[in-house]
Amino acid sequence: MSLVRNLTGLAAGLLVAGAVAAAPAAAAPASPDQGASPQDVSPTIIDGREVDSAPWAARLFVDDQQTCSASIIAPEWVLTAQHCVADATDGNGLSFNIGDVDQTKGERANAVPGEVHIHDSADLALVKIDHAVQTEYAPLGDPGAVSTGDTVQTYGWGATCTDRPEIECQSQILKVADVTVTAVDGDCTDYRGGKAVCAQYGDGIPAGGDSGGPMFAGEEQVGVASTSDRQSNTAYTNITQYRDWISSLAGV
Repeated sequence: MSLVRNLTGLAAGLLVAGAVAAAPAAAAPASPDQGASPQDVSPTIIDGREVDSAPWAARLFVDDQQTCSASIIAPEWVLTAQHCVADATDGNGLSFNIGDVDQTKGERANAVPGEVHIHDSADLALVKIDHAVQTEYAPLGDPGAVSTGDTVQTYGWGATCTDRPEIECQSQILKVADVTVTAVDGDCTDYRGGKAVCAQYGDGIPAGGDSGGPMFAGEEQVGVASTSDRQSNTAYTNITQYRDWISSLAGV
């Protein structure tokens, strides 16, 4: 299985599901420029529904431009996708609005310069922020927390259209969509070739701007949005397989 586009920068067509969260799907690594442009894909990725509460949610900005979705997992640590911070690896110009479903609200936090940490083989990034944010942090799942056939939830502020530039239709309110898991780990990979959870459209699918956003299985985060074809399939980096790396930095 191979998905065509990652959910990165809006200008490049971030992977944000119209109604969903942040994670695109891909079984094999996909180039940001590979595959059809958003306007070439039918708008079945829209749908999903708006979220009433998500205290762990974080909207990522680069130079004050809405760019990706993310989650706060510890007082000073935000988890997102590597491709979301590729243009701000030094931390300069990287900021978040945290804890509100309205992306224009929430507590503002800036990245600490030099504290953007990139996984060496998976589409994951951890960003240390400049002050502790007191909220409900996203609980992380352990290996085995997600399986093929599960219905899981994806979250994000991404695009709600495919007929015009995705930057023009980013959702102001966080959205969620159900997707069905089709493969885990060895059977699919994220944008960088890392272990992933792949899923297919349920009542929505991620699109540009959903990149970096979380996938939840029950009450635990199990994935980070990496790629999506914006129509039928998406791939999330399987964070349950990278808990040692996350713990070594964020302590969770």
